Amino acid sequence: MNENLLTVFIAVTAGAVVIQAGILVALYLSVRKSTAKMDALSTELKEKAIPTIESVQSFITEVRPKIETITDNVSESTTTIKNQLQRLDATLTDVLDRTRLQVIRADELLNRTMDKVEETSEIVHKTVVSPLRQVSGVMNAIYTGVEVFLGNKRRSGKNGMGVPQDEMFI
Repeated sequence: MNENLLTVFIAVTAGAVVIQAGILVALYLSVRKSTAKMDALSTELKEKAIPTIESVQSFITEVRPKIETITDNVSESTTTIKNQLQRLDATLTDVLDRTRLQVIRADELLNRTMDKVEETSEIVHKTVVSPLRQVSGVMNAIYTGVEVFLGNKRRSGKNGMGVPQDEMFI
């Protein structure tokens, strides 16, 4: 029985080795086929991509100085614009400050002028109009006194009686 078992074991082992050899051969053929496909793809990639990459590199090499020049110009322009805007801001601030100061001065001048006009009006009223009223009152009193003294006083609206024409309108 040991000999039969040994024979069966050897037969099973031999079958397993043959199966493994078949698998390895199939694996080899599959890898070889994949390698051939990869070689074809690699060749195609080299033929198509490398010229494109080279043209892109040459384009970048040609354009790079221009881009650097443009970048430098934009940077300088930005700096110049910034400086000009700062100067403009300073100028406008100065103009606004001066304008504000002139408006304040004009307001003060106008206020002083109005105050002087009021003072002058009060002075004229006190020195001219009031004495004239007093003189006029004194003159009216003298005139009325002279009329009464001479007896020539006429009836007028001053004593409460109206002129006949005024009575018609009432």
